[in-house]
Amino acid sequence: MNWDRIEGNWKQFSGKVKEQWGKLTDDDLTVISGKQDQLVGRIQERYGITKDAAERDVDTWINRL
Repeated sequence: MNWDRIEGNWKQFSGKVKEQWGKLTDDDLTVISGKQDQLVGRIQERYGITKDAAERDVDTWINRL
């Protein structure tokens, strides 16, 4: 799976994002709007983890799709 596909179908994937990262709010998902750097930043903020850890989590999630 590549990020372009996720970004293009953000409405469908936002539910999967919410399943994976339940601390993200609907407002977060609206702000993220399919942008990977925004997703990483929001995960980092909500979960109190480093940017590297958030990027790893997102990459792992993408590879499982």
